[in-house]
Amino acid sequence: MAGRGWNRPPGCGRASRVRGVNEPASRLSSTFRLIVTGGGTGGHTYPALTAVRALQARLAAEGRALDVLWIGTPDGLEARVAPAEGIAFKTVATGKIRRSANPLKMISPANVKDMARVPLGVAQARKIVSDFRPDVVLATGGYVAVPAGLAARMCKRPLVLHEQTVRLGLANRKLAGSAARIAVSSESTLPLLPEAVRSAAVVTGNPVRPEMLAGHAEKAIAGLGLVGFDRRLPTLYVTGGAQGAQQINTVVRDALPWLLERANIIHQCGPTNVEALRTTAAGLPPHLTGRYYLTGFVGPELPDVLALADVVVSRSGAGTLAELTALGKPAIFVPLASSAGNEQAHNARHLEDTGAAVALTGDVTADRLQNALGPLLTDPARRVGMAEAARAHGRPDAADRLVDVILSAASGG
Repeated sequence: MAGRGWNRPPGCGRASRVRGVNEPASRLSSTFRLIVTGGGTGGHTYPALTAVRALQARLAAEGRALDVLWIGTPDGLEARVAPAEGIAFKTVATGKIRRSANPLKMISPANVKDMARVPLGVAQARKIVSDFRPDVVLATGGYVAVPAGLAARMCKRPLVLHEQTVRLGLANRKLAGSAARIAVSSESTLPLLPEAVRSAAVVTGNPVRPEMLAGHAEKAIAGLGLVGFDRRLPTLYVTGGAQGAQQINTVVRDALPWLLERANIIHQCGPTNVEALRTTAAGLPPHLTGRYYLTGFVGPELPDVLALADVVVSRSGAGTLAELTALGKPAIFVPLASSAGNEQAHNARHLEDTGAAVALTGDVTADRLQNALGPLLTDPARRVGMAEAARAHGRPDAADRLVDVILSAASGG
């Protein structure tokens, strides 16, 4: 949307209006005003961006426009994503809670210092919300959402929360009592909500970028030059996210010859890990080398790679789960143990309990990976069954569902 999105009208103090509808000033009453807050990571940022895109498209189809302003942190992913999309962006002071299992460690100098910044952030956010007068404030999590969410309550503007994980994140837990609507990604979240706020909850799913659902396997074969792949074998996609995951890289390296006897592999290992794994690959038997595609980073070709993949090995962040279930992909999840509130383990176990994935927690070894992957790589029927179970959890229309919630909150419905 960069280049055709949100441009600030000359002399206008408000966030910019979506270009493309081009109505005159007399029709500004038909403009929907939205504040988005949340970020820090892609898990909070991309669902918000996808919802904004879907809302803009819905409004444009009705001959309406969208004013949108993003409140975020200066060093979070949203600080790059929002301006790149042409979205007006403002920052407020925030306080980050460094969590610990030991309550005494929570009262650390860093936590005390950061929490002292929260009142300033709330005051800044209140001024922004008061000046902008949004129809709705959408909060998708991350500590920056707290001051903006509290400001929405102070200014009596409808607050919609979106939770990507099975359990409410810390920011959304703090804001739940102030929300007009709480959009959650899974039915299993509902009984975990405080009873007092369950009536405000609605299951929407976690918005998935539309391009992720439109990949083509043959484009991946051609675009990546996978001429050595044996098309009689399934394809395994291994990823640890943009930076790679040393834990996943290590167990895949240790199991590599065994895996390549049973599958083709696309391994996204992170830019800093390529050379070490390339050295390992150089020692493979010649008949296996063509089945192994190693790369530091998968970019625009990711939808095509996912279309080609028969099985995925990955972390279990909320965005990954949303994409893989929407696509119906069998998955072996290796949760990030240090994720906030151990949310990745909860996510993975939730799908494992319904036969939609396998969760490998604790000490993950090559043997454990082989035991988990073996039945999927050698039994197509097993893959089909897990794919169907995964697809049952997928909500490819989650962005449209979230737009419904936003518009309903704006109208008081």
